[in-house]
Formats: sequence, C-alpha cells, structure tokens
Amino acid sequence: MVDYVEGVRLHRTDENVAEIDALVAMVGGRVGLATLLGDLNRRGRRSWAPGRAVHRAYTWDREDRRTTRWWPQGVSTSADASDTEEVEGRRLLVVTWYAKELADGHQGSRVTFVDIDSRRYRHVLLVVPRLLDNGRVQVEPLRVHAGGVVWSGPFLHVAATARGFHSFRLEDLLRIPDDRAGTDRLGLGIEGDRLSAHGYRYLLPVRFSYQAFADDGHERLRYSCLSLDRHSSPPQLVVGEYGRGTQTRRLAHFPLDPESRLPASGDDGISRPLLIDEGGVVQTQGVAVVDGEYHVTVSHGPWVPGSVYVGRPGAFRRYRWATPMGPEDLAWWPSTDELWSLSEHPRRRWLFSMRRRKFER
Repeated sequence: MVDYVEGVRLHRTDENVAEIDALVAMVGGRVGLATLLGDLNRRGRRSWAPGRAVHRAYTWDREDRRTTRWWPQGVSTSADASDTEEVEGRRLLVVTWYAKELADGHQGSRVTFVDIDSRRYRHVLLVVPRLLDNGRVQVEPLRVHAGGVVWSGPFLHVAATARGFHSFRLEDLLRIPDDRAGTDRLGLGIEGDRLSAHGYRYLLPVRFSYQAFADDGHERLRYSCLSLDRHSSPPQLVVGEYGRGTQTRRLAHFPLDPESRLPASGDDGISRPLLIDEGGVVQTQGVAVVDGEYHVTVSHGPWVPGSVYVGRPGAFRRYRWATPMGPEDLAWWPSTDELWSLSEHPRRRWLFSMRRRKFER
C-alpha cells in the first residue's frame, strides 16, 4: 500500500470535451503535432551564452530575443515525452511563455515547439474554450505565469502557481485556416465564422486542470516549476516552490499513472503527493531530480549570472555563475546526461544545456 502525504492535494476538473469539439468543428478539424512540426516558421541560431556550466546555447530570432511582452519560463523535452527521446522522429524542446499586460491588452500564455537539430520553431497560443448560452463557442486567454512545464506522453502540464496546473492534449492542436482567420491581429475572439487569435495560426485548448487544495492547518502548495523524475518507476511529477523571505520553498513528488501518464489518483479521484520536503532553496526557478539528487536553478536578476544548487534538501552545494542571467525551469535529458534550461530577460535570452558532470562533488 502506498503512503501518501496528507494536507495538500490536487482535484482534476471535468474535461472540456464539448467546448473543444465545438472549436474543432469551427476550424475544420484537429491537426496534431505532426502538422505543426512540418510548419515551423521561425529559426533560432547557435550562440555563446555566459555561465560556467553552459555546454551549448541557442537564441531566438530577433523579435523573440527583444520582446518585452512575452517572457520565457518553462522547459520540457521529447526525452520527457518518450522513451525513445524523440517525438515524430525529432529531438524537441517545448517552452512556455507568459505575457505581460501592455496598453493594448493581455495575450495570456503560449508554448513553443523547438526542433533542436534544425533550430526551427513555432509558437502556439494557449486558450480556454467556453460554451455560451446560445450554444456557440468562445475562446479566452489562459492567464498563468507558466513557470514550469512537463511533456508527459500525449499531454503537456503547464504550471499555474497557487492554482495548480493545466493539462493539454497534443491531439487537440488546431490550425486556423485562411478562410476562418479573423482580421484583428491584436484581439482574441470569434466573430461570425472567423477566429482572431492575436495573429497566431495554431491554438492549443485546455483539456482539463488539476486544481490545488489544502486541508485546514496546511498551506496550499505553489506550483512554481515542474519537472519529470525519470529515475522513479513509474516516473514522478516534481513540483518546486519559488519562495522568498518567510515563504515556504517546498519540493513535492506526485506519482504518475504508468498507462495514462497523468497524476495517479485514489478511489476518491484525488491526487496526493508521495513526498513533500521543506528543505528547498530560496528563490527556486527550476528543479530537476536525477537518481535522487536535486538540481535547482536560482536567478540573481537581469545582470548577474545565475546559480545552480546541487544535492539533497537541506544539504545543497551552490555553484556560482553557472548559468546566464535569469535562469528559469530545468529538464534532464537522460542519454546525454544534460540539463536543459532557459533565461528570460530581453536581449539576454538563451536556451542552453549543461553537462551534469560539471556539478560532481
């Protein structure tokens, strides 16, 4: 019998089946990931990046390096998604971004699929579908910080901080065809039979959510960053809390169902952690666990290179100047034993890997 930690829990919502089906019907069908990967419209480039532990680095195109609207946060890989470490025959990264609200509105959050070998990529807008009283469908932006992401089989799980996380099924990827695209490049919404999505052609609707709750006398877990512990059998979802001052900085592990690749739940339908440890690192941005050893990224702002903390909760060793300025989430690639991360600040934005042996004691 499995012993779960009581006090914090996740409740899965109903699936947005009717809402997504209505949106699918409007745009003429799902396209899936294979179609998107054949339509990557942007290209990054190899780059040098500051940081003593950086092994290789890439940067975005000019627009994405400089934008102050969109801020990259989470990273996961095809090695998380598949035992072959490839999806559709490609080695891929998936990155989350959140939008800051500007004078012309809030665009929510997005994910980006990056082909590591060709360096080509494309953005996909994350949306929440709603059915109106008249039976028509509408779409809203998904407004989350998106500080972490895990690609688990056919699903993406995107962190929503105190709210838990949202789950997306990649089979639900949609492309707005030319004859259904709206003319409003700044807006998101449906007018008649046309859909405007801030100029994006690909959308991914929320399939369901895992909502965070806590029992009386306990504090809700903050889902600041997410990763996949591949050494556990079955794999576990690892959650890290960003905490400053007196805030908690807990590390939690949730078991995944080996068949569905979703968080395992009890007979009551509730998902509970196997482990919660209070010994996390102040201002944690990303956490990756390899064979029981934790690797934690910490940012020191836009001008000072970041740190990586390695070890066990309560007994971490700090590696200074290890990453570029503003490191965020972490993911581990098993066959190369590399840790992948990314940095967030405009003009100092990189996707980069670090060889884990750099942190051997």
